Amino acid sequence: MSITEQKKKNTAILLMHCPDQPGIIAVITEFINVNGGNIVYLDQYVDKVNGVFYMRVEWDLDNFIIPKDKIGEYFRILYGGKYNLTYSLKFSDVPQRMAIFVSKMSHCLYDMLARYVSGEWDVEIPVIISNHPDLADAAEKFNIPFEVVPVTRDNRAEMEKKEFEILDSYKIDFIVLARYMQVLSEEFIKRYPCHIINIHHSFLPAFVGAKPYHAAYERGVKLIGATSHYVTPDLDAGPIIEQDIVRVTHKDTIQDLVHKGRDLEKIVLSRAVEKHIQRKILTFDNKTIVFS
Repeated sequence: MSITEQKKKNTAILLMHCPDQPGIIAVITEFINVNGGNIVYLDQYVDKVNGVFYMRVEWDLDNFIIPKDKIGEYFRILYGGKYNLTYSLKFSDVPQRMAIFVSKMSHCLYDMLARYVSGEWDVEIPVIISNHPDLADAAEKFNIPFEVVPVTRDNRAEMEKKEFEILDSYKIDFIVLARYMQVLSEEFIKRYPCHIINIHHSFLPAFVGAKPYHAAYERGVKLIGATSHYVTPDLDAGPIIEQDIVRVTHKDTIQDLVHKGRDLEKIVLSRAVEKHIQRKILTFDNKTIVFS
């Protein structure tokens, strides 16, 4: 299926979890089938240790007899309380609106913008926000508004209010921190629970500080990695979405490590963002269920 065809899909997407119980898959699929829906995707997982059932199901709405604006109400009344479901219901024809936060490093930003303009992602990027003016040219090349909000430790509360105004004005659904070198306040994070995606090298906490690749080089590491996760008030400890590694040897210089590490950061962040755009991530107890 082409990117264009994918964007034309008219489907409902249900992400849910509940206490594991017999027949729950049959209950949900029957609701879809008896109302004229055609299931195009179903993936489920049972956490047997904790007794939790997880599922993502997507169905075609072309012949679905319940009006789109009533599906959520019907589902809540018929099944939500009865089966103790925690769920979200979204629709494929409503693209999410993503804001990108950057500082001075451009590698993750350019990778995401290339995927965006090529049509690889069904998402809208209405604004890029930065605490420095350095990457304004990049935003201009892609014809995306660029807002400079000079956040510092001393003015964070004031500047975050300005960021809130910008995000609200563009009706942003989720945020990607593309090597944004500022710590967000707890108030900021609470506004977008599990809707702020971050990327960092996987040396944390072993190699903290401004030059982790230099520290890794000094230790003679054999693997370097990258981790993408949702942001929580606990710094770099939110639910992990995607990780990967690449091998290095004694022949690699510090610059080799930096180059390989940044390539990995781009890939890992883009994988995480893509899963979020596809609505294939379910969070529970600071962990993620990432559906295929």
